[in-house]
Amino acid sequence: MAKTIMIQGAGSNVGKSLLVAGIARAARRRGMSVAPFKPQNMSNNAAVTKDGGEIGRAQALQARACGLQPHTDMNPVLLKPETDVGSQIVLQGKRIATLKARDYGKMKATLMPPVLDSFHRLASQHDLVIVEGAGSPAEINLRAGDIANMGFAEAANVPVVLVGDIDRGGVIAQLVGTHVILPESDRDRIKAFVVNKFRGDVSLFDDGMQAITEYTSWAPIGVVPWFDAAWKLPAEDVMDIASRGIGKIKIAVPRLGRIANFDDLDPLAAEPDVSVEIIEAGRALPGDADLVLIPGSKSTIADLRHFREQGWDVDLAAHLNRGGRVLGICGGYQMLGREIIDDLGIEGKPARVEGLGLLDITTYMKPEKRLALSTAVHLASGTNVSGYEIHIGETVGPDCRNAWLHLDGRPEGASAKGGQILGCYLHGLFSSDAFRRHFLAELGMPRSDVFYEAEVEQTLDALANHMEQHLDLDRLLALAETVTR
Repeated sequence: MAKTIMIQGAGSNVGKSLLVAGIARAARRRGMSVAPFKPQNMSNNAAVTKDGGEIGRAQALQARACGLQPHTDMNPVLLKPETDVGSQIVLQGKRIATLKARDYGKMKATLMPPVLDSFHRLASQHDLVIVEGAGSPAEINLRAGDIANMGFAEAANVPVVLVGDIDRGGVIAQLVGTHVILPESDRDRIKAFVVNKFRGDVSLFDDGMQAITEYTSWAPIGVVPWFDAAWKLPAEDVMDIASRGIGKIKIAVPRLGRIANFDDLDPLAAEPDVSVEIIEAGRALPGDADLVLIPGSKSTIADLRHFREQGWDVDLAAHLNRGGRVLGICGGYQMLGREIIDDLGIEGKPARVEGLGLLDITTYMKPEKRLALSTAVHLASGTNVSGYEIHIGETVGPDCRNAWLHLDGRPEGASAKGGQILGCYLHGLFSSDAFRRHFLAELGMPRSDVFYEAEVEQTLDALANHMEQHLDLDRLLALAETVTR
């Protein structure tokens, strides 16, 4: 069985996911077989796995850092918010229910057995499993039935390293306060701590590290400076999409209320001549955009209503009149059509909703979700692309005869006005350098020298170097303990 260590945070967004990815890559370079594991994640930016399920995007990146294909065992419980009070529950890659938060709270304790099954399967196949917590163990109101933090650590008997975020201030209070508020049995599981996202001279925090150690008796593992290249890695949160482009080509992306699977933006944001601009609610779509990209949605009908409430339908019509181009992917593709028919009430009450009417297509919502890793050919350029499908609904109509992709032996997508308006279900196609260059060239961009997948690999190696330099990795890995059933 593998040795295991768990990385928990003193709060949300302290950088756990990136730390796990960097530690995993560093351990792999030391010759270890490593796997990531997160008992419970909440994200609508899911990755499709080789075993036909879905997991959080962060765990897919961590799997890549380990040199593995993503597998549903790496994130057995995925919560996908559909409303402000309810989420779709995905267990070991498959949807099992849609529940309000209160009802999920009653259910989650029953999920511990399958969570442990997934964990032990991974542990039986690797030398090291690095577990990532969710949120914070200091949320003691959620401790009963917990599967995400100390509940899992107790059930699997896993030691914990606690991470604090100094960038937001108050890191001493974060860590010491967590020590104070935890029950003794949970507190004793924490063996060490890390301070993350430091800016400036790390030595200036020597006294702070000493104070935390004195108050908690936890071992200091390191102060990790801000990793400047993090923006080059696939983001799990849409607001972490960090375009560094100077704006020769501007791509406007309306931020839908339930935006999902927006990893299509990462390769575009990596282009130095491309500016990817996330348009928040209340803002107009910019008049100087070359492309409006409508991304995926977890709740297409609700997001179509949200789109209209912002006046983006009017902005989009003006954009097209100026000669701008439009691309809809997945939920965005469905919105571009004439009608969305949900007679079965898949997304709420049964409804038939008028679409934006830019493509002559109709989408019929159906209960079966398509989850598939797919390959395709872009018909205009002959370039090969690979990606994934993750959607409910079947789309048909006259403009589907103008398919612009050939996917797994069948036509895919729809187009209108000579390619000015495009839609498809395939996510991830911009990761193909050849296709991305062709697509952006049609928008007027000079040839790019970006090799996206290679840059991601180089950035993961740089992240591992960062961990080696600023963490006491020998000490951290020595804290990992062998777990048994």
